[in-house]
Amino acid sequence: MSTIDALEQALGRGVRAQRLAHRLTQAEVAERANVSLGALKHLETGAGATTTTLVKVLRALGTEGWLDTLAPPPAPFDPMRLLEERQQAASRGTGPARVRRRAAERP
Repeated sequence: MSTIDALEQALGRGVRAQRLAHRLTQAEVAERANVSLGALKHLETGAGATTTTLVKVLRALGTEGWLDTLAPPPAPFDPMRLLEERQQAASRGTGPARVRRRAAERP
């Protein structure tokens, strides 16, 4: 079994656990999510599903916030911190190498 298969199965087990915690049948969730029963079964067993099916099912369960745990938002960009990191790297000699033109290549 590939790593992708294992991850799909783990995701499916999580969705199934959410459904059971809400005491709903697969048919009830499929109807609420406006997905086919087969699509929900595929999702829960890790047999392959679309992200659309996943999102619809999580919405039907009221657990859209669960997606935030899969992909937390990136850290805010701080240009001053980036500048400081680059300056520190340059002072240690680990920064990007500068390329100097040879005298013959200069205009």
